[in-house]
Amino acid sequence: MQATTLYEKLGGEQAIKQVVDDFYTRVLADDTVNSFFAHTDMEKQRRHQTAFISFALGSPTPYTGRSMEKAHAGLNLQPEHFDAIVKHLSEALEVHHVPPAEINKILDRITTLKEAVLYK
Repeated sequence: MQATTLYEKLGGEQAIKQVVDDFYTRVLADDTVNSFFAHTDMEKQRRHQTAFISFALGSPTPYTGRSMEKAHAGLNLQPEHFDAIVKHLSEALEVHHVPPAEINKILDRITTLKEAVLYK
């Protein structure tokens, strides 16, 4: 049986969890964006992000978290913050041997969220 969703192609939830862990290691080391996570329970955040990315990539498990607008309300994220997050996600995916064509598909999906998270 051939994998049909990006979620399946990447190896499911366990593989996405590894990417998310790497992603947050990068985010927390970046002074451009790490202050947004200063008072965040990072274990909970990692679980939430794994569920969100899994769902966005085709997981059969429904996403039950807040909307992007609500999750980012009051943060006043600017384009440089969004760009830093996209960069860190791209690098984490690359390190975990996700093919460039798949990385581009994932980043295209993430980019559709830009208006929902900026300037809130």
